[in-house]
Amino acid sequence: MTETTRFLLILASQRNAWDSMKKQTVAFSKNSSNLFFHILTKCNLSCVHCYINKEQHGDNTLDIDTIKDWLNIFSNKAGRTNLIFLGGEPTLHKDLHLAVKEAKHLGFKSVTIDTNGYLFHDILDKVSCKDIDFLSFSLDGATKKTNDNIRGEGSYDKVMEGLKKALLKNFSCSMIYTVSDMNIHELELMPDLITGLGIKRFFIQVIGLRGKSSKADGTLRVSKKTWLTTIPEVAGKIASHGIIVTYPKVFLLKNETFQCAGSVADNYFVFPNGRVYQCPICEDFALHSYEIRQNELVATPKINEKDLFGLTIPEGCVMNKMIQPQNLSYSRDGTPDHQIACCMLKEEILPKPG
Repeated sequence: MTETTRFLLILASQRNAWDSMKKQTVAFSKNSSNLFFHILTKCNLSCVHCYINKEQHGDNTLDIDTIKDWLNIFSNKAGRTNLIFLGGEPTLHKDLHLAVKEAKHLGFKSVTIDTNGYLFHDILDKVSCKDIDFLSFSLDGATKKTNDNIRGEGSYDKVMEGLKKALLKNFSCSMIYTVSDMNIHELELMPDLITGLGIKRFFIQVIGLRGKSSKADGTLRVSKKTWLTTIPEVAGKIASHGIIVTYPKVFLLKNETFQCAGSVADNYFVFPNGRVYQCPICEDFALHSYEIRQNELVATPKINEKDLFGLTIPEGCVMNKMIQPQNLSYSRDGTPDHQIACCMLKEEILPKPG
């Protein structure tokens, strides 16, 4: 059996498995907005793939009054905006609970806290499951050895402990697994690990070559073949246990058209130094679309990321071509073997009811 035949058989098997589930590509929409709010860059861990770049993002911690002022900048569209509090580690902020309550007061569509599981400042006692829609826990290995090698010694036990505490308090919880060459071999163990835990969503993320990962030995990125054969298969297995699974599309099929989220949707990545990006791939560079000045969102002058969103190239994503071209491969005639999808384009697998 040739490698090509084997690859096609795997894809056919995946399609059969998906017959019992609903798999969809989540389209970009002007009617929905996402606000990724980094309230600090400080963290108690030092993950190998951390994307925070303090030279570009600042090393300050926003005070609660500033957080409230900046949330108010986006309050006119709060009802259609999903808000995610990020860091660093957001629970290191002593006033995170006040920020959550302000977001609730402003009427954001949903409120999520992304955490490494240490849950500092007794955050579970200061907010309730009615204040936030999701607590999202990062775990990057099915075993302590793999996870702790990536995220730091003792982090596996802490995230599992924190997750269980949150579930006992009736918080809706999700899990994030950032795939790399260091942990792809354990992704297939995750369905058994998380079955019965009580999480409602599982996110598979691809490493962005920015921050620490851009300077790491090798790329940490898995190959196209590994991504296309492993990720959908494991995602389907997890979804079969009644869990919603979301993962980046990454590679477009030949009949699919590239679309940049920056040209269609309202996504804002806010950092403590006031920079506001619309594309996360650009975050290592001063290409931000906006800055927050005197509590107002101000457009930055040309040239910035917005000037690149409308460009059309055979490789798909212009940002990917410019910033992480190692993701691309070409045929002998110079044409790209595939188009890279916008990093914001997601696949989602929904378990069938009943």
